Amino acid sequence: MLIPHPLLGLRDAQEFTYLGDAALMDRPDPTGETAEEAFCDYVFLRDNPAGVHRELWFHEQGDRSWLVVTRNTVTHEILGAELASDVKRAAR
Repeated sequence: MLIPHPLLGLRDAQEFTYLGDAALMDRPDPTGETAEEAFCDYVFLRDNPAGVHRELWFHEQGDRSWLVVTRNTVTHEILGAELASDVKRAAR
C-alpha cells in the first residue's frame, strides 16, 4: 500500500505506524465538568467503520510527520493524505 505523503510523494506504508481514528486529534477539555467521562469515552470507545475513514498515521521511518490519511477500510484504497498540522489548523 502506498501513501501519498504531501511533502515526500508516494511512500510505502511500511514506513508508517497506524495510530487510529483521526478524531483522536480532538482531545476533550481536561478542565471541563465532564472531563472524566469525556476522557473515558476518548480512550476506550472507538468506531470501526466500513468504508471511507480518516486515520492518523505517523511517518516513523521518514520525516517523523503526522498525517491524516483518508482510506477506504473495505478496499484499502488511499484517497488522500494531509499533514495533521494543516488539518488541525483548518479546524480552528
